Amino acid sequence: MSTEESVPALAPAPGALLLCRAEPDLVAAVAPLLGERMPLVGAGEGWSALVPRGGPWREGGEPVDRVATGWAAALAVCAPWPVLALWWDADRAGYTLASGFRRPVGYVWLADGTPAGEDEAMRTFAARIGLDPVLDVQSLDRLTRPDPDAGQGAAAGAGAGVDARARLRGLLAVLTRAGITLPAGLAPGEDADHLGTAARALPGVRWTEAAGRRPTADESRLAAWMFWVGGPGARAPALAQTAAGLTLTAWGLRRHSGGWTTAGALLIAHGALGTAHGLTKRT
Repeated sequence: MSTEESVPALAPAPGALLLCRAEPDLVAAVAPLLGERMPLVGAGEGWSALVPRGGPWREGGEPVDRVATGWAAALAVCAPWPVLALWWDADRAGYTLASGFRRPVGYVWLADGTPAGEDEAMRTFAARIGLDPVLDVQSLDRLTRPDPDAGQGAAAGAGAGVDARARLRGLLAVLTRAGITLPAGLAPGEDADHLGTAARALPGVRWTEAAGRRPTADESRLAAWMFWVGGPGARAPALAQTAAGLTLTAWGLRRHSGGWTTAGALLIAHGALGTAHGLTKRT
């Protein structure tokens, strides 16, 4: 047996990226909700990228797709812009788009690139993110086909092979038409350490804050809709956030999903803080 045959290939490490349709200043204001400090960089016109270290799946044993989806849902409920989570592990890769209180939509590919999602989900995704309903949807449809040219056709030269990570690169090639341009080094499929190192080397990178710190002056200017930093009319939206958190938590518990349960718990906690702040301001 040759040396190459005797050494098994290492399984690809899980990873994720969170793409937010907002400028970095706005994303930095809400990112503490996730409870993990992350590099934050611009990702095209009107887009930003959060690069998670991945504590919940690296140290807590949570599935990366559940964590990334829960994080995206929590951010999207708390802000007036959508969040796209890209995730991958040894067995699958996929995406989830969360926007407001609407049900998240996503798609999954098996490791070898076999489509494992619903075509209708891809079309719903295209509509919500504002892609062309004809040309762009045709490109996305190629990513749902099992033929060997599917990923390459949409990616327009993104690289040989149509495994799950190549499908994600094909998806990103289509999303350039919506303004998304990932900085160099932030390629889907890399492990979290590599992505973090690449992000830290990028010009203009900033680190999000941990939960519980005081808001900065810039964030205070956003208080009209960020009720957890004390904006006017905080009580009503805080109650809405608490209600959303209860729904997410119950859903996560039913599905035994730590990611959704954690996202719901974070929403409940921040909603409670907003409610308490509103009551304090009235007394």
